[in-house]
Amino acid sequence: MTETRQRETRLQRHVRAPWRGLALGLLGIPAMLVGIWFITVVSLITSFVGVLLFPSATMLLRTQLDAYRVRINRWTDAKIQRPYLPEPEIEPGLNGLLKRFARLISDPATWRDYLWAAADPIVVLFTAALPGLLILYGLWGFALATFAGGMIGHYGGTDWYAYIHVTEGYDRDAARLVSTVVIATACVVAGHLIGPKMLEVYGQWGRFVLGPTKKSELALRVQHLTETRSEAVDASAAELRRIERDLHDGAQARLVAMGMSLGAIEHLLDKDPAKARVLLAQTRESSAKALHELRDLVRGIHPPVLADRGLGDAVKALALDHPMRVEVTADLPERPEPPVESAAYFAVSEFLTNAAKHSGASQVWIDLRYDNGMLRITVTDDGRGGASLDGGTGLRGIERRIGTFDGVLALSSPVGGPTIVTMELPCALSSPKTSPS
Repeated sequence: MTETRQRETRLQRHVRAPWRGLALGLLGIPAMLVGIWFITVVSLITSFVGVLLFPSATMLLRTQLDAYRVRINRWTDAKIQRPYLPEPEIEPGLNGLLKRFARLISDPATWRDYLWAAADPIVVLFTAALPGLLILYGLWGFALATFAGGMIGHYGGTDWYAYIHVTEGYDRDAARLVSTVVIATACVVAGHLIGPKMLEVYGQWGRFVLGPTKKSELALRVQHLTETRSEAVDASAAELRRIERDLHDGAQARLVAMGMSLGAIEHLLDKDPAKARVLLAQTRESSAKALHELRDLVRGIHPPVLADRGLGDAVKALALDHPMRVEVTADLPERPEPPVESAAYFAVSEFLTNAAKHSGASQVWIDLRYDNGMLRITVTDDGRGGASLDGGTGLRGIERRIGTFDGVLALSSPVGGPTIVTMELPCALSSPKTSPS
């Protein structure tokens, strides 16, 4: 269930569903025009003009149907992914045009879009838009019973409302007025009652036609794995470079200096013992700093508290060291696998860093839960809001990192706050392994 639908009460869904269905029906007007253009281009496909226009017509139709997917995903329980096969790189010239044409025309989703363009204007009338049309028909009945019926009869016009004949004298006929009000009320009530159900039926129709086929789903999965693997390799390479740089500039430099100091001490032991003791004290201080830097480096790779006590306690340790007030709630019956646990830990650490740098918040709440095979982490702050995945705050990097594990990240950050970041990672829990004594 989407976040929007989670926040809605049952009454709100019944009130809003008919109008959402009508919005989908109205969306069909531009979609129908685009569909007519697409069908026209398909009819010209045996000529060069059809081949030339087919890619642009296809992409225009896909853009229009993306609007359907967004609204169906937001307003129903149906989850529709873009089903299109990855396009090849666009090459200039006739050869590139023909390759793109061949790829688009061989994509099953292209012809499912064609089916949608042809059938949806009828389907939407009997599913999503039907409750809204019923309500509008009921409102027209109330208008007839109050003022419009008398006006129609007064000017010599006639009309029918269901089985009721609206003619001259209609406004003075109590039986017809009562019947009109009863039918109008029934239409309004029925429209609100069946609104959510009809919207869900329409969502299933959308998922059936606009969703991916097995072939495209497999291709999209391969593309996703290729992208996440590439990003994981790049992130690992960057992490290795960071470790090398920290070792070279920090602990290694101190160890080299310690070696030189020990050589000097060896020559000064007999000639100047006092100066040798000073150098020895400095060397001891340098060794302590080198040890501290090595511990910090190891903690950045895999914190000991994470390895020893698990994700919940590791996040609580982060909270204790954070400058803001951080409340942590952890409900993890067992431990996730180490790679997932590590990714989740560093993601939370990045969230807290972002909150301290950018949010202006005074308090942060962290909730860690495991439910139905999913590790769910929610980080909420009381800051100024306005965060964005494209705002340079590191959230996009976190999204790419957890994408390696098929994780997803959702951000809600209206201006004025609060900011809520939700992360979900599919994983299995396992009992912690005890190290041999």
